[in-house]
Amino acid sequence: MSFSDLLKMSLSSLWRRKLRTVLTVLGVVVGTASIMVMISLGLGLSKSNMEQIEQYGGLTTITVYPNENGGGMHYGGGGTAMSAESGMSGSADNEPIRINDAMIKTLSEIDHVEIASPVLSTSAIAKYGKWEAYLNIQGMSKEALQKLNLELTEGSELPLSDSELKFLYGNTVITDFYDAKTNQYYWDTGQLADIDYMKDPLFIIFDTDAYWNSKNGGKDENGTPVAAPKKYLIPACGVMAGTENDYTENSNNVLCDVEALKMQLKKIYKGKAIPGQPTTKSGKPYKEIYYDSAYIRVDDMKNVKEVQTAIQNLGLQANSNAEWMEQVQQSSRSIQATLGGIGAVSLFVAAIGIANTMMMSIYERTKEIGVMKVLGCDMAAIRNMFLAEAGFIGLIGGVVGVMLSYIISAVINFVVRESYANISYIPPYLTLLALIFAVVIGMLAGLFPALRAMRLSPLAAIRNE
Repeated sequence: MSFSDLLKMSLSSLWRRKLRTVLTVLGVVVGTASIMVMISLGLGLSKSNMEQIEQYGGLTTITVYPNENGGGMHYGGGGTAMSAESGMSGSADNEPIRINDAMIKTLSEIDHVEIASPVLSTSAIAKYGKWEAYLNIQGMSKEALQKLNLELTEGSELPLSDSELKFLYGNTVITDFYDAKTNQYYWDTGQLADIDYMKDPLFIIFDTDAYWNSKNGGKDENGTPVAAPKKYLIPACGVMAGTENDYTENSNNVLCDVEALKMQLKKIYKGKAIPGQPTTKSGKPYKEIYYDSAYIRVDDMKNVKEVQTAIQNLGLQANSNAEWMEQVQQSSRSIQATLGGIGAVSLFVAAIGIANTMMMSIYERTKEIGVMKVLGCDMAAIRNMFLAEAGFIGLIGGVVGVMLSYIISAVINFVVRESYANISYIPPYLTLLALIFAVVIGMLAGLFPALRAMRLSPLAAIRNE
C-alpha cells in the first residue's frame, strides 16, 4: 500500500463517520486551546517582567555603590594593597570604600566590562514664573549617556559637552513643578506646568540650603542674614520621549555630562564642601570629587554575575537586575508548569476520546480488516492506517485549537488592556510545538487500537458480523 493510498483510506474512513470525527476533534481543539492559552499566560507574565526590567536598567547593567562601612583589605589591579583614600579599595581598619576616578578606572579594567561610568547626583531648584520644582540631577560619562539609547521628543542631542553644562530632562520631571503661590502640585490639580524647556528661561539654583535660609530670613554663624544664592540659566538640550505617566529608569531625572557638572559645582562651592560630598574629620572638603554610584555595562547577560562578584571583591556594593530576573524566571517557570499542567488535563481527556473513537472504528471495520489481511496486506500498513487516522484527528484538532487560542489570547489582552500590558503571549515556537504535540498525542492514543487491529485473526474477522 503506497503512502498516498494510506492517506486516502484514512481520510475516507474519517469522512464516513463525520459526527464521531467532529466530536473527537472538538476534544482535541479544547485540549490544544487550553494548554496554549494557559502557557501563553505564563509566557506573557515572563515577557512583561522582562520588559519592565529592561525599562529599569536592563539585564546587562550593574549599579555600584560605595561601602561606607569599609570592607577590610582589598587589592588593586597591580596586586598591592591600596587605601580607601586612593579609591582603589579599603584598608585594614575598615575605612569607607568610596568611588572616585581611580576606582572607576579599576572597574573599567574588569573583564567583560564595556562601560564604567561615574554617577554624580545632586539636587537643585528650578524656577520659572510661579512654577518651582526640585530637580534630581545625575551626571554621567558621555559613553554611558550614549549607551542609554534615550529617545527624545524635543531637542536632537545628548549633553555630551564636558565644558558647557546642558540638561536633558526626563519626561515625568514636569510633574514635579508646583505652583509656588498655592503650593499645589500636578497631582493636586491635574494641571501640568506651562513650561517649554527648550525655549523658556528656566533658572537653576544649586545651593538649595542658602535659598531656603534666605527666603525664611535665616542668618549665618555671624548673625548676618543669609544672602540669596546665585541663579543660573542652564540650557536644555532635549526632553526624553514619553508622557507624564510613562515611567522608566531615568524618566524623573535630569541627565548631564558628569565633567561639566563637576566644574559647575566646584565653581559654585569654591572653598566649601559640596553638599553630599564626604569631608575630613576636621570638616574640610576633599580635593577630589567622590561619586554617588557607578554605572557598569557588561558585554553579555551571562557575565553579569561574574562581574558583580569581582566588584564586590573590591569591597563595593553591587546590585543588578540579573538577580531579580533569576527569581522572576524561577517563579515564571513554576507558573507556566502549573498552568500548562491544567491545560494538559484537557488534552489527556481528548486523547482518551481519540482512543475510544479508534477502538470503535476497529470493531465496526473488523471484516474490512480481515479481508485486507487475506488479500496479503502488510501488517504494518494496517497499523499505519489507523495511526494516520488518529494523527489526522490530532492535526485537525490542533490547527483549529491554535486558531482558537489566538482568538482567546486577543480577547484576554483586549479586556485587560487598560490595566495591564499583554498578559497573554503566544510566540511562534509555541504554535509549532502545540501542533506537533497534538499530532503526537493523537498517534499515541491510536497506537493501542492500531496494534489490536494488527493482531486480529483474518478468519475470525471475516466471520464477524
